This record gives sequence, C-alpha cells and structure tokens, in this order.
Amino acid sequence: MTAVPNAVMDYTTHSRFSSPGRYAALLEGLPPDPVALSAISRNLIVHYRASGHELPSATKQEINARWLRAMLAADQSRHRVPLTESRDVLDRVQGCCRDHTLFCVGALRSNGIAARSRVGFAGYFIDGWHHDHVIVEAWRDGRWQRFDSEIDAARPTLPTPMDIGHCELDSTGFVTAAQAWMGYREGRIDPETYGVDPTMPVFRGPRFLFDEVIYEIAHRFGDEMLLWDGWGRIGYPGEPVSEEHAVWLDDIAGLLVAADRGDLAAEHELLRRYRADEGLHPGSTVIQASPYGDPPIAVNLDRQDAW
Repeated sequence: MTAVPNAVMDYTTHSRFSSPGRYAALLEGLPPDPVALSAISRNLIVHYRASGHELPSATKQEINARWLRAMLAADQSRHRVPLTESRDVLDRVQGCCRDHTLFCVGALRSNGIAARSRVGFAGYFIDGWHHDHVIVEAWRDGRWQRFDSEIDAARPTLPTPMDIGHCELDSTGFVTAAQAWMGYREGRIDPETYGVDPTMPVFRGPRFLFDEVIYEIAHRFGDEMLLWDGWGRIGYPGEPVSEEHAVWLDDIAGLLVAADRGDLAAEHELLRRYRADEGLHPGSTVIQASPYGDPPIAVNLDRQDAW
C-alpha cells in the first residue's frame, strides 16, 4: 500500500470501475503530470452536452459506459491507436466530468500513483452558480492534490485548475458535497444555487445536495458510480428530504469533512458505515436514470460488460 497518511484504502489499487481490463497497455507509461494527463483525457472523452458541437446520436449512449474498460473499448473500436494520438471531437467517447476523472484516476493507479475521485460542486463555470462536478484527487508530493481534468487553461474564477485548494462555501472554487450539505443545514448557503444547471429547476436544492453526499462517499470508497444512478436513500429529483434522513446524513457529512482534515478515526468510521449501511452503498443492482430523459433501467453491476 502506498504511504498515504490517514487512508483506509490502497488508492493505487483499481476499483472495479477504474480497471482498464484488457486495455491496460494503453495506460502504461502515461504521464502522471496533471496537465499532460488531463489533455489526454480531453482527447479521449468529449462532454456530451458542453462541447459546443452537435455530437453523433449513434454514440450518445456512451455516457453510460460506467467501466473505464468500456470507454477504452469504445475508443479503440474507432481508433486503434495510442491515447496520445489526436482524435476528432466528433469521434471521441461521449461522457462527462465523472468520466474524465475516472480515466485520470485509472491511469494514475495503473502507474502506481494513489488517486481517487471527489464529488462536489464547482463555482467556476457560471457566476453565482455551483455545478455538480467530479474532479481528480491524486497523492503528489506528500499531499492530496486536486485537479480538474476538463479545464484546459486557467480562468479568472479558477487560476490554478491543476492544483485546486480546499475552498470555502460560495467561493468560485470546488467544494465537496459534504461541505455543501453542512452549509445548507447551517443556513450558510442557498441550496437553490447548487445543482446541475440554472435552467433545470428540478435538479437542485436540498434533495440534490443530499444525493450528492451519497455519491461522494461511494466514489471515495471505490464505487465510482454514474451521476444518474440510484440506490439506497438516493431519492427522486425534487423529492423532499425528511428530517430523519437529514439528521442521518448530517453525521455522514460530518465524518467526510473530518476525514478530509486528516481524522483517521473518522475515516475508519466512515468506511465502516459505508459497508454496513444499505442506504449508502450500492448493491448488485442500481437504477440507472438518463440525462436524455430515457426510461430508467435496472443495471446489474455484476455484469461488467453492461453500460
């Protein structure tokens, strides 16, 4: 296990989602530098709704390629060349922030570097709005370094996208889902400014914050789920959160924040809760919704060829 203080998992070991499978050779020797690796991720994956291009309908279901090896299979079915060779935008694998991050996490783990994905909210895309977002956290130079693999250059609201510091609520940086939930419960943020997009009134607010914390703990412990998967206590968009469930989540969010501060006891308790509580961890089957509005489907996670 790599020497990562206050960690209860070996983050150099692949999860079932980050494993490249028979495509492992594609990841060998890729640069661990966040700038170079992020550029490769953007060459491989195009955001399904934020690229500025009309993407092919024939490949739109690639957004459900939850396994890294499925993304690599889709890419290689069209290219059959190293990941460093340029791909046309329209020929890239359709995905989102979760997929850019999973690729980077998988590449880093394949090269012996501890890495994990972090779920939360980014305040640097639209002024006054906090998008749900997933970024990379890699163990570099004796600390966890966060970077946003979707960002190709510094911007006024994010001057250091390859080294995002721990930020305060309502900043233009990145805050974890647990931070946002605690801020909401303490009356320090407006939950209606945290969600998918300002034009989508259902996908924001307390329910959205609640569900994101469950995604955050799942990703932390190697279940890098799609952001539209449902299981346990994840609810329907816009559904009220009962006070009983809110109090239950308060404890989880508090442990997540404490663990990020280096509290090893909190990290151990968090993992224990995650494994024991069916409201937190996915079982063998999850309900996969669709950003396109397609009917939800049940997906068996034991079938790792299923998208």
